[in-house]
Amino acid sequence: MISYYASNNGQLGPVEHPGPDSWIHLSPPFTSEELPEIAERYELPIDFLTDPLDIDERSRYEREDDARLIVINTPILSQVETENDSIYITVPIGIILTPEALITITSTPDHPVLQLFIDNKLRNIDPARRSQFVLRIFEHTVYRFLTCLKRLNVKRNLIEQELYDSSRNRELKQLLSIEKSLVYFINALNGNELLKMKMKRADFLGIRHDEDQWDLFEDIIIDNGQALEMANIYTNILNGTMDAYGSIISNNLNITIQRLTLITIVLTVPMVIASFYGMNVPMPLQNGNYTFLLILLLSIILSAAVIFYFRRKRLF
Repeated sequence: MISYYASNNGQLGPVEHPGPDSWIHLSPPFTSEELPEIAERYELPIDFLTDPLDIDERSRYEREDDARLIVINTPILSQVETENDSIYITVPIGIILTPEALITITSTPDHPVLQLFIDNKLRNIDPARRSQFVLRIFEHTVYRFLTCLKRLNVKRNLIEQELYDSSRNRELKQLLSIEKSLVYFINALNGNELLKMKMKRADFLGIRHDEDQWDLFEDIIIDNGQALEMANIYTNILNGTMDAYGSIISNNLNITIQRLTLITIVLTVPMVIASFYGMNVPMPLQNGNYTFLLILLLSIILSAAVIFYFRRKRLF
């Protein structure tokens, strides 16, 4: 699907036909003619339009004649609803700059970052100022990462509180899903940081002489580094948490097995005494009137002695 947007009196809104200062957004579903038509109209390599549709595409930039491609990875909610899959995944956004147009393309409909621009929730967005438009996409991509990281951390804290009361597999699987999301985030943020550093060093957007945009770009790189550091910290905390709970569960299992073993030993004492008197051979006091009571009393005394011994050794 191809959508066109342009700025009118500071407000970004849809238009029917693209102009030199408009924004062209491509999102699913695609028809078989749309991508080749855009590539031919703006003299683009078809790879510029197909590469960002690969969810495993790395963050990078590329130049082909007068066309420039930027691929940056962004977080979205996973559409897979099983317990074992990650909560968030990362998908690329393709940003194409040509002399005639600014084009974005993504494999995700209603992408949360681009939807902010489409819904006109941001101020002073003008596709005519292309370098600033690209920087605002970078900026809100970082904000999206920070927001998702905070949500994951809150979810981790809630799961930990539940694990204090019960050690069920369900909570451990949820922690594993969070860990998978953090792995996606770390890889994407690392790639995005390298991309932005290379773009800054090469002045890919041509903003070196614009102090405001240059400062904004530096702030975005700093925020990206902060998001990467947060993701690493949360990953280390989560790994420590899962290791600790694994040790706790193993220790609880050992304590349970130990207690069951001690109970079995205590119960074995009267069983041994009773088995002796159950044999078909003569035994002392076998024909007395109080033989049963004596056997019962002896069993209780010996069992109590075994319990006292285990208590002294702090096994019970």
